[in-house]
Amino acid sequence: MGSAASAAVPPPPPPAQSQAGAPPYGPGLAGILPPRPQGEEKEEKVDYLNLPCPVPFEEIQREALMSLKPELFEGLRFDFTKGLNQKFSLSHSVFMGSLEVPAQSSETIKVPTAHYEFGANFLDPKLMLIGRVMTDGRLNARVKCDLTENLTLKVNAQLTQEAHYSQGMFNFDYKGSDYRTQFQIGNNAFYGANYIQSVTPNLSMGTEIFWLGHQRKSGIGFASRYNTDKMVGTLQVASTGIVALSYVQKVSEKVSLASDFMYNQMSKDVTASFGYDYLLRQCRLRGKIDSNGVVAAYLEERLNMGVNFLLSAEIDHCKKNYKFGFGMTVGE
Repeated sequence: MGSAASAAVPPPPPPAQSQAGAPPYGPGLAGILPPRPQGEEKEEKVDYLNLPCPVPFEEIQREALMSLKPELFEGLRFDFTKGLNQKFSLSHSVFMGSLEVPAQSSETIKVPTAHYEFGANFLDPKLMLIGRVMTDGRLNARVKCDLTENLTLKVNAQLTQEAHYSQGMFNFDYKGSDYRTQFQIGNNAFYGANYIQSVTPNLSMGTEIFWLGHQRKSGIGFASRYNTDKMVGTLQVASTGIVALSYVQKVSEKVSLASDFMYNQMSKDVTASFGYDYLLRQCRLRGKIDSNGVVAAYLEERLNMGVNFLLSAEIDHCKKNYKFGFGMTVGE
């Protein structure tokens, strides 16, 4: 019976074959580590032949400057802009306040001043003309012309009645697929050039050189910029002894925080500042405080369509210098 029973029982199944791809010496780490979630995406590969175009070299710190260097003023300011058609408009500006005069002592000397400014603007997708004439005899002009899709000509000029104070500058900007370059020519035998290149989708690096023939001075500088959807960080180093760093953190869609650090090797000056930019429903508030104890704030309140109310304040307790201003802008 025993032999018959053993013969009736089917033989045991053969050992299971190892799965394809499994190592012959055992599961290894694959059997120890937890499985990868199904929703996890693979890391995207960077296409270095299709990088984004960087910001212009002179605007590498534009996010930080919006918070740390608002358009502060002292006194009364009123700006009115009237559009005559879709491309042409006229502007009128009145300013009454004080003008700081350089002095050898630490005290600040202010001289009362007032002026009226008349302006004309022509805005076209490929041509921009802006002119300003002031009662003290100064004339400011700006021209921006797109010569081609990638080449742009910019002209800035300021003419004054005082000798050796008139200025002029020609800029030729070329925009590539992943780089920008600029060549500058100005009065007093000024020549300059800069170049900025995207290295990765978030990192761009550039350099600049200049020669001021009137003063026999030259310099070279290097800069880098790293930006994401939430932050922007920049670094600039120049042969003139300037080291500048800035960092901007986007807290939300309406709040941004900014900080910067600057070191001047020639004068041994070190300055750091912290600022904020807060967008409300009807106003925009910007302010800063620096290592010298200077506190500043700038408020733009939208009263109605095309009507904005301005408040400006800057307090320097160390130098006993206090600046307060208010104004209004009418027209877009």
